[in-house]
This record gives sequence, C-alpha cells and structure tokens, in this order.
Amino acid sequence: MTPTDPIIRLENVYTAYEGSDRPTLTDISFSVGRGEFVVVGGPNGAGKTTLLETINGMLPITHGTATVCGHDVRNEGVRVRCRVGYLLQNFAFDPLTPFTVEEVVLMGRFGRIGLIRKPGKEDHEAVEKALHLLGIEDLARRPIGHLSGGQQQKVLLAQNLARDPQVLLLDEPFSNLDMFARESINKLLSRLVASGIAVVIVSHAFDDLPDCRVRVVVMHDGRISLDRECLPADVGQVDGRISLDRECLPADVGQVIRHAGSAPCYA
Repeated sequence: MTPTDPIIRLENVYTAYEGSDRPTLTDISFSVGRGEFVVVGGPNGAGKTTLLETINGMLPITHGTATVCGHDVRNEGVRVRCRVGYLLQNFAFDPLTPFTVEEVVLMGRFGRIGLIRKPGKEDHEAVEKALHLLGIEDLARRPIGHLSGGQQQKVLLAQNLARDPQVLLLDEPFSNLDMFARESINKLLSRLVASGIAVVIVSHAFDDLPDCRVRVVVMHDGRISLDRECLPADVGQVDGRISLDRECLPADVGQVIRHAGSAPCYA
C-alpha cells in the first residue's frame, strides 16, 4: 500500500455471527486514512463494537472486502492484529491474576516476537516508553489485579501502544477514568494522530475528545447512518449524553435520532 492509501478500507461488508443468518453489519463501506481520528456513536446495539471487531478480524465477513494496513482481513487476520491495537470495553483483571503491570504491557509485543523468542532490548524499551506515555511507570512492578479499574484501563492502553500499532481501536476508552486521566489520554491521542496513527474509538462521551479534527460516524441497526467530519467546536453535549451541533447533522438522520430516544442526542 502507498502512504496515501486508506489504512482501513471496508467495501460493502456484511458480517454475521457463526450459526446465524441475521447480519450484524449491513453493507458497510468505510475507510480511514493515516492520522485520522474517528469517533463512532449510536444507540446501544447499533453495531459500534461489531465494527471494531470486524476491522480487527474477529468476526467472519460474509460478503464484501476489508483490508487493514494493506492486508486482507479475511485471509490475513493474524497479520492485521499484529498491526492493530484493540482496547476492549470494560475489561477487568481478576485480583488473583499472577502478572505485574510490566509483564502485561510486555504481552503487547508477543505479536512481534512470538511466544518462544525471549524479549530483547527493543521490546523492553517499547514497554518503558508505553508506561511513560501513560504516566504509570511507578506501577510497573505492581500486580495488575490489585489496581483500580482506571489504572487497569491505562495499563491495557499501554499494552496496545507497546506493539507499535498503525491503527488503534478503542472501545469506550474513557470509562473508569477521572477527568484528569481523560484529559491526559486525550492529549496522548492527539499526539498519536499527529504522528500518523489512525485512531477509531467508540464513545458515549463526545464531550471528551481530543482537540483535533474529528470524524463522526453514527451507526444504527448495523448500518452507517452518518459519516461527517467536524471541528471540535461542532461536537457538543446535551444532558450529559452524546449530541452533535445541528449544523453537523444532515436532515436525513432525524429517524436515527428518534430511535435513540431523544433529539438531538445519541444514547
């Protein structure tokens, strides 16, 4: 792929869970360039997480084509996942998990070094850099299961950064984080986007976004109902729920808004 090619490209993609005839995504055409920040919203069950799982090669594609970092998602899923960081929603470690923070972050390198080769200097440097970027160097030797939910969230983000991804997929990355942690991570995301990493997040907190140009994608019932680039000032908040300025909303998404339960909000 050339530097100008989309780093994520989905064309007329349909997906379905194994054993089901009902599509989970329907006719999705979606592309993301290098250094682009995309936030995906919509009502519960709209297909937001499913979209991330499809990009990461975790769901079978029944129709259409999908490429990530120049690799076919259907046939080269392992290669795709080696180049993509994926932060799961509300993942929590058991308090008895027998790994330190440093060891968990090092696991982000396994896609590059495999399970047999011993981590080298480059791998440990990547871990140190990721811990520093998240400001959690002091937690390196702590058992992961002893940390708070917000601290674990930062560790998992550090794990994804340690793999040196070209794409970051983040599912509700601001959950369990206080205001100061959200602000810190937003600044980090802005730097990552400026460095050329493509960031796609699912979020119910449209007011907690980096101060950069944002592309808003709204999903409903497994389809993309809105795909619009906005300036930070165009993204607002109403009653603590996701909303967009009226100028940022085309007239044809009124039905989607009503389905979400409150115009002009997405819940």
